[in-house]
Amino acid sequence: MQSLKFRKAELTDLDRLLHLINLAYRENPIQSWTNEADYVSGQRINKLQLQQALMDDNYHLYVAEVDDVISTTSLIGCIGLAFNAEEVEIGTFCVDPVFQNAGVGRVILSFAETQALLIQPNLRLYMMYVLDIRSELIAYYQRRGYSLTQVRKPYPIDANVGKPLLNIELQQLIKHVS
Repeated sequence: MQSLKFRKAELTDLDRLLHLINLAYRENPIQSWTNEADYVSGQRINKLQLQQALMDDNYHLYVAEVDDVISTTSLIGCIGLAFNAEEVEIGTFCVDPVFQNAGVGRVILSFAETQALLIQPNLRLYMMYVLDIRSELIAYYQRRGYSLTQVRKPYPIDANVGKPLLNIELQQLIKHVS
């Protein structure tokens, strides 16, 4: 695997990001780490939501890229950081299914944790929400040092991020900054 390059997402990335996020979460016909198609229908994000997120000063979306064989750059992953006081919520984390199971996600998550500390040096807590029925994904984050909390939220139907096909909730995971 070639080394990853990271940069902050730009408005010119909208179409590629929209495709990547929806492919990884909802459209991919094979079961991938982030795929939720069996649990949630509809788009994971639309162009307006993504555009608004990129313009939010408290939100930072980073893209991971590799150089491909024809000397262009391929966007293969992304991760978002939303800051609040002394904590950061990690979300919009995905890897192109073609590149999954190769350690890319681990590198992206590590980059995001380091980047969050550079942006907010007084950071005390990393936080994320995962669908409660995604036990393999929860286990992955636990191997990365995250712990389950007692906090659960209803699936955000009003946020226009898809409709649940099952009775699901969002489970909070946290990791204290060491």
